[in-house]
Amino acid sequence: MSTALVYDEEMTRYKLLWLDPDCEIERPERLTACYEALVRSGLAARCASVPVRQATDDDILLIHCEEYLEAVKKTPYMSLDDLREFTLQYGAVYFHPNSYHCATLAVGAALQLVDGVMTGRVRNGMALVRPPGHHSMRRAASGFCVFNNVAIAAKYAQQKYGVQRVLVVDWDIHHGQGVQYAFEDDPSVLYFSWHRYEHQKFWPELRESDYDSVGKDKGAGFNINVPWNKVGMQNSDYLAVFCHVLLPVAYEFCPELVLVSAGFDSAIGDPEGEMCATPDIFAHLTHLLMNLAEGKLCAVLEGGYNLTSLSQSVCVTVQTLLGDPPPRPAKLQGPCQSALESIQCVRAAHRKYWSCLRHAAEAAPAEVSTKRCKLEEKEREEKLQRGEAVDAVTWPEPEKYVAPPVRTAVVIPEHVTCPDGCKRFSLSPHADSLSAKKEDFDSDAVSTLSSLTALVGKLLKNEIRNGLALVRDISVALETVITHTTTLKQRVLVVCLGGIGVLSHLPEDGTTLRVHISKEAAEEPKRQHNVSMRLKNGCGDTSGLAQATLGLLLPLAYEYDPALVLLARIPGAGSPGDGAWQQLTGLLQGLARGRMLVLVQEDDKAFVKPTASSLSGSPAPSLGQLPAPVDEDVEALERLRGGLQAHWMLVRTSVQESGGEDN
Repeated sequence: MSTALVYDEEMTRYKLLWLDPDCEIERPERLTACYEALVRSGLAARCASVPVRQATDDDILLIHCEEYLEAVKKTPYMSLDDLREFTLQYGAVYFHPNSYHCATLAVGAALQLVDGVMTGRVRNGMALVRPPGHHSMRRAASGFCVFNNVAIAAKYAQQKYGVQRVLVVDWDIHHGQGVQYAFEDDPSVLYFSWHRYEHQKFWPELRESDYDSVGKDKGAGFNINVPWNKVGMQNSDYLAVFCHVLLPVAYEFCPELVLVSAGFDSAIGDPEGEMCATPDIFAHLTHLLMNLAEGKLCAVLEGGYNLTSLSQSVCVTVQTLLGDPPPRPAKLQGPCQSALESIQCVRAAHRKYWSCLRHAAEAAPAEVSTKRCKLEEKEREEKLQRGEAVDAVTWPEPEKYVAPPVRTAVVIPEHVTCPDGCKRFSLSPHADSLSAKKEDFDSDAVSTLSSLTALVGKLLKNEIRNGLALVRDISVALETVITHTTTLKQRVLVVCLGGIGVLSHLPEDGTTLRVHISKEAAEEPKRQHNVSMRLKNGCGDTSGLAQATLGLLLPLAYEYDPALVLLARIPGAGSPGDGAWQQLTGLLQGLARGRMLVLVQEDDKAFVKPTASSLSGSPAPSLGQLPAPVDEDVEALERLRGGLQAHWMLVRTSVQESGGEDN
């Protein structure tokens, strides 16, 4: 299935008709710059073009009241003075004679995308729309928004397709109060928003945008606000919030549809956000959401006012939806102190609602970040008074991706059928190149090991994207590949699931990070590059495995930034089931430009097909709504976090763990 792109030039045909400094940044060029960038990069041609339709009154009334709809309907017939007068009753918005028409197209575009995804005509997609929607409320326009595109899309999916659980991820830099108000008492919609807040000093300056606004009545716990209380947040801060807040809750919630309020004013260079996260990070955020809801993801454009970072961010988002791997993340550190405070507060506020967070630390003291924020404001004011120049913000263009000729190569015996979408990798005759002695193994084993080293070489040269091998002995295969990769001076992440320890020796120079999750693994918190996570019931406990993967494995892996990922499935009691295995395989493909080699032992060959499916780009099956993880597992993982956080900053979830100054 393809990726949908929904766009219509008609939505550029309205603009501000009078002087208003607050609204002048919302220009038609926002849309044209995005679409032209998609065309230039060849991404638009790879997408399925989906026509826009106008939303009906019934569509709009799913969220908005009839009185407000009828008032907006009159705007095409108003004079300029009447439009200005009409606008004054709302906040940070303007109307044009074509605004109503464009707003109905924006809603209709979002609904067309939902239709395509829910009927299976497309796998996922993005709607480039204008005006945006997440600020508009039942009775009011707000913040450039006329109708609430994503909120209407969520209700529409529920009514037309019977969707029971919708996840809305709002990464726009402003709080989408309209979405929050629409669903704050509704447990069928999980709304997540991060937003510039600065202790209620940034628009829309609402008390209910803070971390302790968690929803009301039956919807308590289903509204997650992550306030950014300072500017300058970076890629590490965004990733940390996903790993330690959003993803654990999202997997426990188990959405049937993911809607993204894709506002790119949270990217570097934007005058509204003043953040430092580069466009590349949105590829990773998109990738991390793509295995939820069996891949049903609809991204709908919201804000974004620096045309360069906006168009770059749209391109990397669409490219990821198309199945291209995200670029390698650059120089990830830990979250800054202010971000850690927000993460700690959000986790504390939601721990009574979500079992994955029930061991979260107490909320951080509010006066800590308030004091820091005031100090930074004073320093900024003093700098301006001294007339010191502010350095221009620059960033590199996102790295271009060149797809290798082969996506997935398999090293399997001749009698095993080659999975769909894969190419059998020819066995190399150069067995003498192996470090193991030829006489130690039979000819088939030597040939397989030799093929693995040859396959790794092609992965690192981008001639093949990923690989799968059915091997006789996992331990020997791992050590052979690790030795070969480190000889090439490349960093390798080794993830072993199930069984007991399979590696007798690992390099101690940091060229290998090994993470072993199993029932038998011993706790080794002091070993920086050899990490064992023990689960009481092994990897067969999906809740425990999810807790270990999202809260520890992914932060470790991202901060380590490998050139190659080795994933090994060790047979025996406590091995993961199909769904959890495919989820893990999918998530790890966001690393190392998708260069990944999966090793499966011969007596586990039933897993060849589901593994190949994941490597070929199919989303993993749903895990269902996850039950609470075993207390013993959570306590063991938290002890491990305590031992690791001195070396790995992305695993931190609270200010107490950090112990340092803001970075």
